[in-house]
Amino acid sequence: MYLRNYLRQFLRDVRAQKLRLFLTVFGLVWGTAAVTLMLAFGEGLHRQVLVAQKGLGDAIVIAWPSRTSKPWQGLPRGRRIQLTDEDVTLLRTEIEGIKNISEEYSQDGARITYGKKALSVDISGSNVEFGSMRSMNPQEGGRYLNQLDLDERRRVVFLGDQLTIDLFGEGVDAVGEKVRIDGSPFTVIGVMVQKEQDSSYSGRDKDKAMIPSTTFRAIYGSKYIENLIFQAKDVQKIESVKKAVIATAANKYRFDPTDEEAIQMWDTTEGTKFLDTFFLVFRGFLGIVGALTLVVGGIGVSNIMNVVVEERTKEIGIKMALGAKRRYVIGQFLFETLLITIVGGIAGFLISWGICAAFPSLGFQEFIGDPRISFQVAAITTTILGAIGLLAGYFPARTAANLRPVEALRM
Repeated sequence: MYLRNYLRQFLRDVRAQKLRLFLTVFGLVWGTAAVTLMLAFGEGLHRQVLVAQKGLGDAIVIAWPSRTSKPWQGLPRGRRIQLTDEDVTLLRTEIEGIKNISEEYSQDGARITYGKKALSVDISGSNVEFGSMRSMNPQEGGRYLNQLDLDERRRVVFLGDQLTIDLFGEGVDAVGEKVRIDGSPFTVIGVMVQKEQDSSYSGRDKDKAMIPSTTFRAIYGSKYIENLIFQAKDVQKIESVKKAVIATAANKYRFDPTDEEAIQMWDTTEGTKFLDTFFLVFRGFLGIVGALTLVVGGIGVSNIMNVVVEERTKEIGIKMALGAKRRYVIGQFLFETLLITIVGGIAGFLISWGICAAFPSLGFQEFIGDPRISFQVAAITTTILGAIGLLAGYFPARTAANLRPVEALRM
């Protein structure tokens, strides 16, 4: 019964004050869309940056042997530390926290030829686990290196997507084709799926060629690995795994396990942690800016309701004189305020959803990602809207309920 009366009164006010109601709702629509879109675009940008960063590898550590910077057990500093594929086996066996590990050999400026076309490329030699760690996924119809390739020292090569285009041309299926690398024949077994990659340590993967590490050693006579790539089973324990790697190598090659220069490391998880923290603060800033916009809209609603109270003072006095209770008066104004807030909020959400749905077709994903209205964004916006609606309606409602019938009828 109360709701029916509340709604009837509200519809009567709508017909009487259409422009005022439109401007009030528009302020809420604008504020809701501002909060939702800023948080959605912030979320999309965060995801896109993480995708580009993980193009290098997902939670990997790149380690490269260098020179000692501290004397140890009578040995001078400045000694060169050199690791071999046997050390990869040792680390895999000794350290339980390692999930994947691979050696990496590298040959800069290798000559790869196909027919009359010749290119200068970087060749890397690795094992089977390297591909998954470095996000080198094969296109349909091809594959990455397998264990038989390493065991039999097969002359097979996995090509970056751009290198494939440069060598064979656009749209050519390169799998199964024969190429020559520094004069040796190789069979193409796979082509990398195109990926976003915003960082590297020896060039972008799209321009590289990967061969089995055993084949690499046989062709180039390399004995010492250039890089060591590994992943931890538990990302939260990556620091202990890094220390264990250094301690194991230090025990074998006799250097101070606290010497950070002997084996230098690039922990990509540190960058991920930084980005997570940065975007948390960034989204918080966007949320505050959007919330302030909503607050401005809420102030407008409150002002409008105060005007409504003044316009309906006599009406309120008559209702209270006829026995209307205080909670009925408060309920009337809260109902109207919340209804205006809900209508403005829903309209703002629909506009935001439409923009987020249409945005991917514009082709800007590579730069700022796709905006996403997550549950978190919806919950934050709903909470802000609810709080604004209650506060904007409560004080005018309390003012109306505190009026004395006699005084209200005189106004």
